[in-house]
Amino acid sequence: MEPSEPTLRYRTVFISDLHLGTRGCRADLLLDFLRRVDCETLYLVGDIVDGWRLKRSWYWTPAFDAVLRQIMGMARNGTEVIYIPGNHDEMLRDWIGLEIAGVRLAAEAVHETADGRRFLVLHGDEFDGVIRYAKFLAHLGDWAYDLALTINRGFNAARRRLGYPYWSLSQWLKLQVKEAVKAIDRFEMALAGEARRRGLQGVICGHIHHAEMRNVGGVLYVNDGDWVESCTALAEHADGRFELLDWAHEQRPAQRPAAPVPEPLAA
Repeated sequence: MEPSEPTLRYRTVFISDLHLGTRGCRADLLLDFLRRVDCETLYLVGDIVDGWRLKRSWYWTPAFDAVLRQIMGMARNGTEVIYIPGNHDEMLRDWIGLEIAGVRLAAEAVHETADGRRFLVLHGDEFDGVIRYAKFLAHLGDWAYDLALTINRGFNAARRRLGYPYWSLSQWLKLQVKEAVKAIDRFEMALAGEARRRGLQGVICGHIHHAEMRNVGGVLYVNDGDWVESCTALAEHADGRFELLDWAHEQRPAQRPAAPVPEPLAA
C-alpha cells in the first residue's frame, strides 16, 4: 500500500550522498521521501551509488533497486532529473553529457530559482584537499567512517527498542572533533568563494554529510546533507524559497508503517 499522506509539492529537490550499496544507506526513509515528493526538477548531487564500497565487497538490497526505480519513474513522469556524480560514483564521470533512462548526467549545473537567483550546483569533492591531493587518505577515512556507521547502527537499534527516534551518533562524534569542524568551515568557505568568483548568488553541494544553509561572505552556502547520517534534502518552494528537510526527524518511521519495498530487478 502506498503512503496515504498528501504529496509534498516543490519546484526543485536536491539530494546527495545516498551511498546505495552500503549498509549505512537509509534506503527505507529515502524511498518514503521520494514516493511522497512531486517536483519539477530533481538534482542528484553526487555519491548516489557507492562505487568505492561495491568494489571492495558487493552489497545490494531490494530497497536499493526500489530507490533507483522510483527515480527513473519520476523521470518518466515528467520530472527533470539531473545527476552530478561525486567521488564515490566517479566512474559515471566518463558518461557526462549522456542521458540514461531519462536521467541526464552533468559535471555541474547552474540552477536558477523562481525568484531569479543563480546557484552553482556540484558535489564538492573538488574542493576537499584530502580527496584532491591524498586520495589514499580518503579511502582510509572511508574505512574508519564505515566502522563508525556500524557502531551507529547498533546504537540506533537499541534506541528503537526503547522507543526513541533515529539519531546519528556518528555525525555527533564527527562534530565533536575540533579539526573536523575546521575542515567543514574551510570546505564551506572554498565553495562559497567559487560561487562568488563566478558571479553567482550561492552554491548547493553535498559531499561532507553535513546539512547547512548559511550566508558565507555574501554568498548563500547550502549543503543538502546525506541519507546515511542525517537523512536530509533541500527543497525549493514555488516562490524560490529554500528549505532543508530533515526526514528522519519529521517522519518518525516507528510511528507508521514503512513504505513497502518491491522485489529486486531481474538480472
